[in-house]
Formats: sequence, structure tokens, C-alpha cells
Amino acid sequence: MNWSNNNYICTLCTYDTMGKKDVFTEEDFALINREYESLLNNLLRCKNPEDRKLIGKAFDLANKAHVNMRRRSGEPYIIHPIEVAKIVNHELGLGAKSIASALLHDVVEDTEYTLEDIRTHFGSKITTIIDGLTKISGVYNNDKNSLQAENFRKMLLTLSDDLRVIFIKTADRLHNMRTLDSLPERKKMKVAGETIYLYAPLAHRLGLFAIKSELEDLSLKYRHPKIFEEITRKLKHSEKRNQSMINRFSLPIIERLEENGLKFDITGRPKSIYSIWKKMQTKNVPFEEIYDILAVRIIFESQEHVTERTTCWNIYATITDIYMPKPDRLRDWVRRPKANGYEALHLTVMGPHGRWVEVQIRSDRMDDFAERGYAAHWKYKGDSTQESELDKWIKKVREMLENPNEDPIEFLDEFKMNLFSSEIMVFTPKGNIITLPKGATSLDFAYEIHTEIGNNAIGSKVNYRLMPLNTTLQSGDQVEIITSDKSKPSRDWLEYVTMAKAKSAIRNSFKTESKVFLENGKLIFNNKLSELNIKPTSDLFRKILPAYECLGKDDFYTKVGAGGVNLDNLKKIAKKNPASKLVKYWDLRMLSSQKIDIKNKENTALINKKIPYIIRENLDNANKSYEIAKCCNPIPGDEVVGYISSGGPVIIHKPKCPVAVRLMSNEGNKLVAVKWTIHKIDSFLAKIQLNGIDRIGIVSEVTKIISNELNVNMRNVQISVHQGVFEGTIDLYVHHTKDLNNLIMKLVNVKGVDSIKRVEDFS
Repeated sequence: MNWSNNNYICTLCTYDTMGKKDVFTEEDFALINREYESLLNNLLRCKNPEDRKLIGKAFDLANKAHVNMRRRSGEPYIIHPIEVAKIVNHELGLGAKSIASALLHDVVEDTEYTLEDIRTHFGSKITTIIDGLTKISGVYNNDKNSLQAENFRKMLLTLSDDLRVIFIKTADRLHNMRTLDSLPERKKMKVAGETIYLYAPLAHRLGLFAIKSELEDLSLKYRHPKIFEEITRKLKHSEKRNQSMINRFSLPIIERLEENGLKFDITGRPKSIYSIWKKMQTKNVPFEEIYDILAVRIIFESQEHVTERTTCWNIYATITDIYMPKPDRLRDWVRRPKANGYEALHLTVMGPHGRWVEVQIRSDRMDDFAERGYAAHWKYKGDSTQESELDKWIKKVREMLENPNEDPIEFLDEFKMNLFSSEIMVFTPKGNIITLPKGATSLDFAYEIHTEIGNNAIGSKVNYRLMPLNTTLQSGDQVEIITSDKSKPSRDWLEYVTMAKAKSAIRNSFKTESKVFLENGKLIFNNKLSELNIKPTSDLFRKILPAYECLGKDDFYTKVGAGGVNLDNLKKIAKKNPASKLVKYWDLRMLSSQKIDIKNKENTALINKKIPYIIRENLDNANKSYEIAKCCNPIPGDEVVGYISSGGPVIIHKPKCPVAVRLMSNEGNKLVAVKWTIHKIDSFLAKIQLNGIDRIGIVSEVTKIISNELNVNMRNVQISVHQGVFEGTIDLYVHHTKDLNNLIMKLVNVKGVDSIKRVEDFS
């Protein structure tokens, strides 16, 4: 195909991403040809000539628009859109319009093309998709807003128009994560943090299990490279042994299912690296103590006159005849699929050599849905069935997006909460099922039913018992909300709810109430001025605002309207001359503001984000240029990342700290790579947990080793003994992780101590 000749171009961009002219070589053109031909030769759903013509037209325009542009890795930029199109085609199974949009997804953002150019050549549908994929440009106040949050919010605005925007954006993020090596360390951390915070949960919510797992693994690879490499190495080391065990486990199942005449595939695999790491973190155990690493998947062909659910349970019965099941690990997502549409029957059984093995049973249809999620069965592909869980979720997101003035970062946090993976099912008094996130309260339930029911709620009945609104619900609860027309939301309700819909509704009620108070306050104040024959001048407000402790006019009017200000002494205040104290008050406010701005500029000028920020010991604590985050308490030797705070020092976090992950997602431009120097003067607080068999003098021996042999100061020791087993924690001050590791190695040799480990506390 000769793609170099076309009539679709209106402007050429001849600069690479670094702003330098870099003309392509013959090797570059040959590479582009090969990759594009690879796309064309593997199209799944584009069989008619019109589809191929659309894809060719999109490629022609994108290829000329990105001509002579390179990615940081050095390859031609057009390779990226082609790879995204391949993911959209092969891994998501979408059609020609989606593939064309994937090829064009960076044209408007990175070249001189406009949305009108796209509309002229490709029509309104593809233009809508490209608009959703194009980042916000123009003037932007970085001090007050988060560009990352705004971009994500804008993309979600297209949810009600075309879900393909989210699918293509997810594919774009997946390819960016696959090629993240060429970026500087700070940007790697930003992109990886944003991915684990938003894109992986979003892929999970859309049912894209394979993509979600890969995004999680890649995020872990760049956020914690040492941990990723260690788990990868251990999995590779045990690969042959695991495969042998899976074969031995599967053989009797295969024989029995074949006897029953079932057509099926059975495969075995270890859990993903991220899920293994997550379990290590949750249980606070090493890799060697994760016993359910292996999983076996059975995918069967659907049979005529036999329901899929019946076949699933027949296979379950066959497996449990051979192996002993673990009763508390049975998951029936066939009868009631997950909110993201996932269907399967999961069980865990005791396999050979005393190892627990998870078995997933699903039909070929369920498997297609499990791997591609809603990309396999969404509405505009002809699925005209009743409203799905995805449709309900889109409605919730649309409700969140209805408030254009909401703080973007606040919105992002609330949206994140809606990407729940664990759900509970509760019942209305009439027996209808309502799906809520795990941890939801009675008040969440009230707002899920209707905003007015939530606003007027005064109590609830859970399983016919009167309970407060902050009661945490469990799956299977029947809930009734008691309301009163006189009731209205209070500030502490924000602590009662977990769902974004409820939080948004409560905040909106405050805003509505404030507007009413403000208008009433203006009316009351103006009537009082008329009564006293006083004119509303700027001098008057300079006197009354500090007198009533108000920050501005709106604050003053709102307090008046709410009855929080008594205007009886207004005449006396109006007659006063501005005191010198008042002048000083305003001067101080101005000086304080200027001082913070200057410090911000100094921070920005002094910190070069391209090179690591070095944490040096500083004996003068008052002049320290960094601060250790109290939420995760990193110590020298830990992997860390820095956050340039507004008007303050660089805050040092652990990358896996939830606060740090949130900062990576919302304010990635304020992150800086950080390196420790060896500290021998400054000490850092760490906590260890130990347990073992109790004996006389063991606590004394442990504390003696800590204080005498290793010269480590302890702050707090808590040891408890129950039926001959002791457990406890010790808070101590160390200079470096090496000191802590030496201490642990020394203590583990104490007779009676069974295990000892550092406690990762993200309080």
C-alpha cells in the first residue's frame, strides 16, 4: 500500500517531541510500513471494504500529521497510535471506527490539526471520540487546579455519548506503560502512580481483566522495581515445579470431565505479580508464605438444553469428588454476576503436596466477557438487552459530572471510590436488590434510593431493628429508611457516607443552603442600612468585616442570613475611625501572602526535577529543606519520592503510601526523584512486630540486644502473652534500613522468637 500520497492533510508538523527537526530515514519508513501491515493483516471485525477504507484513511492522515516526530525512545511517533490501534483491535475486539479513532487519537493534541479538520474528513461520531481523548489546552492555573484531574474529568464527560473513548484511552495508557522505560524517573513515578490509582481500577470496572492485571504489574514494576524483580525471579525459579504440580492436579479432573463428554480447555497459571505482592502486604508475610499462588481455569463449551449454571455446578461436583474444598472460599458469580459483568464459579481446593489451588469455572461466553468486559457486549454493538450494571454505573458517574464547579481533585477521589471491586447486596423493604460498595452505610443506601430520601433521613431499620444512619451494612441486610420533612443534612454526615453520590448530594445541599443565606443576608443588611440611613461604601466594609470576623462580603452576608451576626451595634461600628490595629491586620495578611509566593518561586527555581533531590542531614532542624511524611514514616534506605509542597519543604513519602499514590495521580508535576545520603546523626522512627513462644526472660533478652549490643534507642515496647505465645511491637529509632535489617537478623536468633518483621504503617 502506498500510504504516502493522500489529499486529507491541511497542515504538516515537522518537529519531534523535543522541538527539533528530525527527518525520517528509509529504515523508519520501512518500520512504519511493517507495523501498519501487521495491523491490517490481523483485523478481527473489519471484514468489509468500507471498514478497511476508513482505517486506511485514518492512517494516512495520522501518518502525515506525525511525520518526522519521534517519541523519547527514538522510534517514529506514529508507531504509538498503530500499537494503540492493535490493542483496540486484538485485545478489546472493537470495530473500524474505534481503530480509526485510535490511529487519530493524538493528532489534535500534538499537531496543528483541529477538531473541525477531523469532522470534515471523518464525521461527528469519530470527532466526539477524538474530542474526549484530547487533553485540555490553553491557560491553566496550576496553583488552584490539577491538570491531571481535569483531563480525566473531561474524558469521563463523554461516557454518556460514547464508551469507546474510555476503551481507547485505556489502550493508550497500556501502551504507554509498556514503553515507559524511556521516561525520566520522576515521570515514570507519576505515570505509574496515576495508573494504579485510576486506570487499573477503571479497567477492572469495565471488566477488562487481562488489561487490568497488566496495568497493575507494570505499575508495580516502575513504582517498586526491586520488589517486582524479586517476585519475578522467585516465580521463574519455581516455574517448573509449579507447572509439574498443575499437571498433576489437572490430570484426574481432565479424565473425569472427558468421561462425562464435556468439551473444555484447562489451563494453569500463577497469580499476577501485583496480586501476589498485594497479598504479601495485606497478610504481612514473605513470598514463601503465600500458599495459593496457583490458579487453574476450566473453560467449557456451552451445551444445548443445559444451562451454563448447571454445567458449572456439575464441574464443581466433579472437582470436589477428587479434592477437598475450602468452604469459605466458594464464590458464585454465575447466579449473580459482579457489577463489572464478570461471571464465573470460583472454588479453592486442597491439591497435591498440601497446597491450596484456586479453580475458576466458566463457559466460553463468560471467558470472552471476563477478558474483554463490556467491550464484548455493549449497546451500540447490537446488545439491546435490559439495562446492565454498566448502564447503572454510567448513570452514577453522569450524576457526579453534573456539577461543573466541583473541585477536580475532590471529584477524582470520589470517582475512585466508585471504582469499587468489592460489593454487597442489600434489600429494600419490598425485596428489591440494591448493589453498594463494601463498607457502605444506611445513609449511603438512602441516597442510592433517592437524593430527597437521603436529605430527609433521620434513622434506619436494618433487619427490622432501629439503627443509626452511620450503621455499616452487610450483604443480605434488609434496610428501611425513616424520613422527616423537617430533617436536613448536617456536616458530620460527610463522615457517615462512603459513596460519591451521597457525598456530592450532601455538599450540594450545603451550597444551596448557603446561597439562600447569602441572598437573605443581603436583603437584611440593606434594610438595616436604609433604616440607619447609612450608605454601603467600601470604607464601611473595611470597618465591619474585621469587627464581625468575616473574610469577605459573601462570608458576611451568609452569616447575617444564617442569624450568626447581630446587627444591633452596626451604627456604632460604622462611626469608628479605622484603628492602626486594623491597618496592621491587613498589612500582615498581605505580607504573609507575598512571603508564601516568594517561597514557592524559590522552591521551583532551586529544585531541578530532572535530577534526584538529595536528602542530606542538617543539624539545624529549623532550616531543613525536607520533611518526613508522618503517614508512612520512611527511613534512610527505603524507596522514596518527594512532593514539592506549596510554601513549604519537600515532603518525603514511600511510593506505596496511599497519600503518595494520590499525589502521583493528581499533582504529578510537583513530584521529584529523591535519594538518601547515609545518616549517622538524624534518627528515624520505625516499628517492628515480633512473636514466638514465651519463656522467662525473653523480653529482657530482646531489649538488651536492642539497647546494649546495637545501641538503638527504644520509644515504646508493647508485649502481650496468651496461653504461652507472646506477640508485640517495639517502636525504635534507627539511622538506616541497614541498621533495622541487622537488628532483625540479630533478634530472630533469640531462642523462642518465631518471626520478626518491620511494620509498614500508613496511618
